[in-house]
Amino acid sequence: MSPSPGDPESPDDTWLVVGLGNPGPAYAGHRHNAGAMTVTALAGELGVRLRQHKTRALVAELRLPPVSTPTGPLPGPRMVLAVPSSFMNLSGGQVSGLARFYGVQTERLLVVHDELDLPFGQLRLKRDGGEAGHNGLRSISQSLGRRDYCRLRLGIGRPPGRMEAADFVLRDFSAAEREDAAVMVGQAADVVREVALRGWERAQAEVNTRATSS
Repeated sequence: MSPSPGDPESPDDTWLVVGLGNPGPAYAGHRHNAGAMTVTALAGELGVRLRQHKTRALVAELRLPPVSTPTGPLPGPRMVLAVPSSFMNLSGGQVSGLARFYGVQTERLLVVHDELDLPFGQLRLKRDGGEAGHNGLRSISQSLGRRDYCRLRLGIGRPPGRMEAADFVLRDFSAAEREDAAVMVGQAADVVREVALRGWERAQAEVNTRATSS
C-alpha cells in the first residue's frame, strides 16, 4: 500500500527532493523555475501527482521500483518530491517544514535549482558551500540553520551584455534555448533518480565527471 501524505514512514531511506521556482503560470517558464520544472517533470515520469501538503508546498510521495542485488531484490528508496508554493526568497520555511515532517536529515535533502555560474545545459551535484547570491538557497540555509544539504545545479549561463542577473533569471528561455532547456530538465530528472538509486557519492562522481568532460 502506498504511504499517505499524512502518515510518514521511517525516514532512513527517504530522499526529500525540492525543486525551486516561483509560483503561478506567469513564472512557470522562467529560467529561475528550472528546479521546479525538473521536479514536476519527474513526478509526471513516475506517474504521481503533486498535491497540496500541510506545509503548503506541493508534494508527491512514492517508492522507486525494487533494486536488484546479488542476494535478491531490495525495496526501492522512497522519495518525497516537493515544489514550494511560496516565492523563491521565502521557500526556506516550507523546505524546513517538510524536512521536519518527514524526519529527513540534511544529507538526504536534495535541492534542485538554476545556476548562473554554470554554462547553459550543464548539470553538477554539490553538497554544502555558499549560495552564490541565489535567494532560494539563502532562504533554505537560513531556515535550516546549516548549509550542508545536497544541491543539483542546472546551468542557465550568464546574462548577455549588460543585462542584470535578476532580469535574466525572471525571463523565459529564449526560443533558441527551449529545446535544449527541455533536454536539460529531462537529464536533471534522471540525475535525481541516480542519486536515490545509486547513492550520493557515486552519482556525484559520475555526473560531475560527465560535466567536466563535456
